Amino acid sequence: MNILITGATSGIGKELALQLTSKGHKVGLMGRRTERLQELKDEIGDIAFIRTLDVTNHEKAEEVYNSLIDEMGGMDVMILNAGIGRIQMLPPWEAESKLIEVNALAFAHGCHFAMDYFRNRESGHIVGMSSMAALLAHHRAAAYTASKHFISNYMKGYRQKAKRMNADITITEIRPGYVWTEMTERAKGMFWVAPVEKAVSQMVTGIEKRKNYVYVTKRWQLLAWVAKLVPEWVWDRL
Repeated sequence: MNILITGATSGIGKELALQLTSKGHKVGLMGRRTERLQELKDEIGDIAFIRTLDVTNHEKAEEVYNSLIDEMGGMDVMILNAGIGRIQMLPPWEAESKLIEVNALAFAHGCHFAMDYFRNRESGHIVGMSSMAALLAHHRAAAYTASKHFISNYMKGYRQKAKRMNADITITEIRPGYVWTEMTERAKGMFWVAPVEKAVSQMVTGIEKRKNYVYVTKRWQLLAWVAKLVPEWVWDRL
């Protein structure tokens, strides 16, 4: 398969590239850091193709998506992995607006592009990197949890849209719990933390099985059930 991955320079995106290519899949890798993309391409070899891109530049993004897809010889799967956490070095509103711009607006643009591409092709697979955070809100990370809730609901709507099309399009939402990456290495209070290799292995399995939802690691599905049952007043006290 030909698989395009955004946010591929580190963490989950990089590990997805490594594990998918180890299975023989061709990958198109996108990210903001050119040097890291080149290092990853050098490690993988000829079945990796790279483009530097800031996904918030929507006009440029569409041009770069098409260029990379042409070089790959088509696209079967698009993995929308680009995202950021809290940015502590920026003023509060500047940090929140940037997070929303990347995690929500740029995600929606990528999803819209993929849906149009696969509708014209009459088949395809869109994979979105959501989070367990999509299932709740938290006063210390209001923008982050809201952005992941947006991703979850947006993909749910697109799954409904896909079912009404004359095309075989799968929409997979990945809901990771805590995964050890550069983005989480300074985070406090983490539990059930999975090594990135284990987490991505489960993601790849879910993608290959074309599941609607993939909880990573699997035990987080238990917490998802609990989260839906807990009344709002309990969350308000946490």
